[in-house]
Amino acid sequence: MPQTDSRFAVLGFAGGVGSGKSTLSRMLAEKLSIPRIDGDELGHQVLKLNTVRDQLTTIFGSEILNQQGEVDRPTLGKKVWGEDNTAIQNRKQLEIIVHPEIKNLMQQQIDSAREQGVRGVLLDAAVMLETGWGNVCDKIVFIETSQNQRLQNVTESRNWTLEQLQKREQSQWSLEDKKSHCDVTIDNSGPLNNSFQQLLNYVERTFGWL
Repeated sequence: MPQTDSRFAVLGFAGGVGSGKSTLSRMLAEKLSIPRIDGDELGHQVLKLNTVRDQLTTIFGSEILNQQGEVDRPTLGKKVWGEDNTAIQNRKQLEIIVHPEIKNLMQQQIDSAREQGVRGVLLDAAVMLETGWGNVCDKIVFIETSQNQRLQNVTESRNWTLEQLQKREQSQWSLEDKKSHCDVTIDNSGPLNNSFQQLLNYVERTFGWL
């Protein structure tokens, strides 16, 4: 039974790296005039916290800092992305430090939106399912896109290679596992407008947001 506009809800977005979940969630946020929480942006904010910076430099050394004394994401990334034992252990240490801080900021934004009386919030975070952040969502959509299309997307937007895409995806759940934890699949293999219409139909059917 569709939920009414008066019921606050959180809709999460999951999918492979470069699947288009950020694009679709931005389009939906603009269409509905509701907040969108960006996990990557929260990650950027967390790395600027003095306490986080100090913990990371203790573990990884001052070479991860740029000339301004801030954490340099590309340098840190070289230490944590990969499937060798060192990278895996480094990534675990990084996650222990930053994930609780990201979760705190995320919850603050959700609580703020609820207090402001908006009808819902969109949550776009790459490792939402792996971290358990998906538990704050009422529903989660899986954005399905072929590997070729995802590679094209990250090549254009991030200048990544296939190896970089595979390294990043190896650090996350498999697409099959992600999909099995979602409530609906949006096929994003065709024109973007078609994918967006699927999404609109789902939120209208589920939340009555339109």
